[in-house]
Amino acid sequence: MRNFVAMLVASLFVTVLLHADEGMWVYNNLPVEKIKSKYGFEATKEWADHVMRGSIRFNSGGSGSFVSSDGLVITNHHVAADMLQKISTAEHDYLKYGFYAKAQGDEIPAKDLELNQLDSIEDVTEAVNAAVTPEMTAEQAAAARKGAIAGIEKESFEKTGLRSDVIALYQGGQYQLYRFKKYTDVRLVFAPEASIAFFGGDADNFEFPRYDLDIAIFRAYENGQPVKPVAFFPFSQKGVSEGELIFVSGNPGKTSRLFTAATLKFVRDVSLPYMKKLLNRREISFEQYSLKGVEHARQAKADQFGVRNSRKVYDGRIRGLQDMTIIRAKQNAEAKLRGQVDGNPALVAYAGAWDQIEETLPRYKKLFLPYRLFETADGFNSRIFSIARILARMAVEDKKPNAERLDEFRDTNRASLLLSLFSTAETYSEFEKWKLADSLEYLVSTFGEDKALVRRILQGKDPKTRAAELIEQSGLADVDVRKYYAKGGLKAITESYDPMIELAQVIDSTARKYRKEYETKVVEPQRQAYSQIAKVIFALQGTNTYPDATFSLRLSYGEVKGYTDAGKKIPSMTKMGDTFAHSKTHQGVEGYDLPDSWLKHQAELDPETPFNFVSTADIIGGNSGSPVVNKDKEFVGIIFDGNIQSLTADYQYDDSVSRAVSVNSNAILEALRKIYGAGAVADELTRH
Repeated sequence: MRNFVAMLVASLFVTVLLHADEGMWVYNNLPVEKIKSKYGFEATKEWADHVMRGSIRFNSGGSGSFVSSDGLVITNHHVAADMLQKISTAEHDYLKYGFYAKAQGDEIPAKDLELNQLDSIEDVTEAVNAAVTPEMTAEQAAAARKGAIAGIEKESFEKTGLRSDVIALYQGGQYQLYRFKKYTDVRLVFAPEASIAFFGGDADNFEFPRYDLDIAIFRAYENGQPVKPVAFFPFSQKGVSEGELIFVSGNPGKTSRLFTAATLKFVRDVSLPYMKKLLNRREISFEQYSLKGVEHARQAKADQFGVRNSRKVYDGRIRGLQDMTIIRAKQNAEAKLRGQVDGNPALVAYAGAWDQIEETLPRYKKLFLPYRLFETADGFNSRIFSIARILARMAVEDKKPNAERLDEFRDTNRASLLLSLFSTAETYSEFEKWKLADSLEYLVSTFGEDKALVRRILQGKDPKTRAAELIEQSGLADVDVRKYYAKGGLKAITESYDPMIELAQVIDSTARKYRKEYETKVVEPQRQAYSQIAKVIFALQGTNTYPDATFSLRLSYGEVKGYTDAGKKIPSMTKMGDTFAHSKTHQGVEGYDLPDSWLKHQAELDPETPFNFVSTADIIGGNSGSPVVNKDKEFVGIIFDGNIQSLTADYQYDDSVSRAVSVNSNAILEALRKIYGAGAVADELTRH
């Protein structure tokens, strides 16, 4: 295969027209010459290895980085929100009021939090592809590929002891083995109040100017002692300056820039409207629950924030695709590429790839709703149900050879699975009943109440009554009960009278059926077709392009730079002093009240300290918490948002208006020292 591509590259050439700072680049294929040509800086292997190893993935969703030699890790407050909620109680609401551990002994252990530090990357494309032969059916090919991946991951884990994940890049055009050092003893050191972490509320979300201290600081431990990381980013006390070259090292969740035009239309017409409807419903439901009382609002706060944030993201994506500019650009590029394929004997064998993808979409449309309701469990929104499903499926999957199991139950994923399953985080019975009742109502309204399976689920009761029964009679809120079922295996599950385990079993065959159809009739043929398109791209363009995001570590770069919106020039930075004026301008409006700590210490702050800034770095959801570093490997900021123009970044990037929004490093230090009395943490952050 390599010789074939080399031959084509030698005979063909095409100019890649990417925007100047575009790209979420993998660490084993950085655009070193492109960066050097524009910015005069050479990202050496030593430099890249340091940045890679200083970066962290929060397995709960988000990014972070090591920022001290004693294991301090920084991320966003909104990335940490789920964990802050889990360690909070009615008496101590750390999500709302914040926290500071003045000594290491005061640090609060996080619950079921896993941090991943990327150690190495290995190309395993040939090993994965060798498992699939042309005569295989789609179902056989999917099984063979999954088996090969499971074997590679298990062999790597047993050899190195590191978490080992095979990641598909270029929609299946390449497979890379990522090995991670894993940390599960993580303790909270500092978090500000939610009101300054998300200052401006929903109104300012995805907007700029911004005035947010969206940070949280943890410490990672190993064998009871603070981790001594192989690489970390000491804080810059100068922060950033206009026009400065910066780098963002994080874990962007998902992009769809390699999708075909037909797939983008499917996303526009099917998946995005579905998600918008679901999120709108949940947002209203959580707001109604929060109105029941202060404690109810506390219980729902993290879920409510996540839904609101996601809803705004999907609104932006829908508008972007409805505009048709993106789809037309994709159609034009596709027509050009297909013309090059049709006109070249060496590539013509791949001419049918685009049609093969389009042929899967009618099948996907039929599968989409039931797949989401049953396999993704949109119809069963409850932590207790999720626990029941894991236990019921684990008992079945453990009877199979490792290579034949569902991905999440393979041996290499077991430790992470059990960390979540046996979490001591509290479940709130009333909130669980509320969420489950609403999702069961959604299931009935979208799937149909007359279907036999729905009748079995409800057992003659209305969704609210059935949800209450399921939650109240289940024992799965107790960790010891979960451990009993996990240890007892299939016998314990089949003999169980726990109603939530029974429910998980009732829908399991249906959910598995839709999952299998999706994986064999949609994912596998699309993967084969995208693999062929990737071969075309590699042949015409080489590998000097970046793959779609996959919640794996990437490096983006750009400069600190403002932009123009509707004829108005937007500067690149805000100042800490202007935060108070912004609050007064919006006095009485929800989300703009500053915490007492800020009002009390206003006079002590340097009002000219740069607070938030924007840059041309190419980011997307999942990059939240990513370190912004300078060429000297110093921490100069932390990504926490994008502007409204960046919401179409799932499909395209435009450096003229798309901006990443960050908190400046010296603003963090200013706040720690002068507002929160956390000088010891600030000193540790600046210690080289």
